[in-house]
Amino acid sequence: MITGIIIALPDEISSLSSQKVLKGECIFINQKTIVACSGAGPVNAAKASELVIKKGANRLISWGCAAALSPDLKPGDLVLPKKILTENQQLLSIDSGWLQNTTQQLAGLSPNSGLLAGSSVIVAESKAKSSIHQKSKAVALDMESSAIVQIAKQHKMPSLVIRCIADPVEMSLPKAVSYALNKQGEVILSKLLWFLLLHPSELPGLINLGLHFNAAKNKLKLVAKQLDIISGFETTIASK
Repeated sequence: MITGIIIALPDEISSLSSQKVLKGECIFINQKTIVACSGAGPVNAAKASELVIKKGANRLISWGCAAALSPDLKPGDLVLPKKILTENQQLLSIDSGWLQNTTQQLAGLSPNSGLLAGSSVIVAESKAKSSIHQKSKAVALDMESSAIVQIAKQHKMPSLVIRCIADPVEMSLPKAVSYALNKQGEVILSKLLWFLLLHPSELPGLINLGLHFNAAKNKLKLVAKQLDIISGFETTIASK
């Protein structure tokens, strides 16, 4: 089987491969694994999913960082959700056989199997993250996984979500980040530096966010060491 791995941002791709992948494109990192750089958000993730399927992928992985909604999750914690709650409140189940095998392989990394929420926009404020947790009981949130899993189900193929926590629930993203983000969820460095010049008090928050992001990347690198085993598991048609 050929596994297609959808990753939103180049910095997240570096947790899996040293090869460069341009946004909107994909490459084979080995004979049975395709990696696509989608850009942030569900629309981009859906396009990237269709792209790797056209290139021969017959199962999909959503890979990258997530925001914590539960106070029990800290930066660097691994999330392997059994179910995803889409933005329109649809509940999606993850392929049980592949997930069960992966969870066993990664048991030493203490994965959390709680509900993952999907969003089409960045949830920057701590209060907003807490509110989503209270209403949905989801433990984490990202912007791509629900779209990737939905595309997999449309093509009757298995899917898997591998995410690590970057920002904890008690942390609001620095205003500099929101200011510098474009519509694709990418940080424009020039805008970020300009905002910092005008608001130097933002620097400590950015440093903390960078440390949290590195914790997530380091955990993903540990997961990547098991990728051959994860991808080697023979999956069947995805559950509904």
